[in-house]
Amino acid sequence: MASLAALAGFVVGALAVMVVRQSVGRAVAAPTNENEPALPQGVASVLAVLPSSAVVLDKEDRVLRASSAARAFGLVRGEHLMAAELLALARQVRRDGEIRESEIEVAGHKFGQESTSFAVRVAPLGSHGQVLVLAEDQTEHRRVEAVRRDFVANVSHELKTPVGALSLLAETIQDAADDPEAVTRFAGRMQHEAARLTYLVQDLITLSRIQGAEPIPTPGPVPIDEAVHEAIDRCNTTAAAKDITLVAGGAEGLRIWGDDELLVTALRNLIDNAVAYSPEHTRVVVSARAAGAHNESVEISVSDQGIGIPESAQERIFERFFRVDAARSRATGGTGLGLAIVKHVAVAHNGAVTVWSKEGSGSTFTLRLPAFGGTAVAVPGTTTIPLEAAQ
Repeated sequence: MASLAALAGFVVGALAVMVVRQSVGRAVAAPTNENEPALPQGVASVLAVLPSSAVVLDKEDRVLRASSAARAFGLVRGEHLMAAELLALARQVRRDGEIRESEIEVAGHKFGQESTSFAVRVAPLGSHGQVLVLAEDQTEHRRVEAVRRDFVANVSHELKTPVGALSLLAETIQDAADDPEAVTRFAGRMQHEAARLTYLVQDLITLSRIQGAEPIPTPGPVPIDEAVHEAIDRCNTTAAAKDITLVAGGAEGLRIWGDDELLVTALRNLIDNAVAYSPEHTRVVVSARAAGAHNESVEISVSDQGIGIPESAQERIFERFFRVDAARSRATGGTGLGLAIVKHVAVAHNGAVTVWSKEGSGSTFTLRLPAFGGTAVAVPGTTTIPLEAAQ
């Protein structure tokens, strides 16, 4: 609203000067019909360069001039101002000559379109009852603010849980100082909660580093084989605990242009997710292949034999802190940020991530990234990495 007020003040001042000059010019020119005053000279030029929606009304509430943005948002149709709230503000301003500010919601004028939020400023223009209406679209700003508030609330909740558990466990250990077995058991729980807190902080740092849409600082050619093997190596301990076999396969020798550490982070999150939601004695397969009509992309897929994801939840799984099964996620130590990180890594590389899943049949997450040099050159081959050898 502050920026809109400053812009509106400048515009109103500039238009007022133009109105005064126009009035002086009319004093020495031929008489005109004051019952139907035209738009002051130069006003149209100013309105044409404004990024916000701008409308000038005459004393009969007819639209003398409207910017393309005002018509695109459905604020103006023909010679009529369609928003009743704006029309009421314009009439109040015309009566008392005072500038007014407000915020309004305007329903979408197209099928399926959501309402639009506007910060508005209405001011008198000239001495013939004309009124200037400026409306700034605040929809995206409000959406970002809502996301920020939700993020802060979710982070506070997620941090509160392990911190509260650590405090309670510390008190319990203190009370059970004479029971070595209880101290050992509760100390193990404290280590689990501390590890969970560490993972959450690390994921928050990673997410904040890549979600700002900043360019990758030092991009370069990234060998897919090395990234896959590194990600598998980092997940070996977790997989071994459930006797899950990690397999790397597909085409060899593929490369993308980007950041190797970010790619490893994304693959590690996908593999960790697959392991967490897969039963024991199964396997997780990571495969790569050239894709596109001219092999201009590389696809890296992570497939599991897990519980699958309900179709109703598949559109939301890349949201921060969204969990299909909150109880199971907390039991496995998940932070709810892994897939959000994967999505941002894909976007940072001008790529995308998709999911195929069926309940009871497992899931396949696929990273599609631009190939290095615009073309992926692959050497067919499949490599299986037993856990024992990788460790």
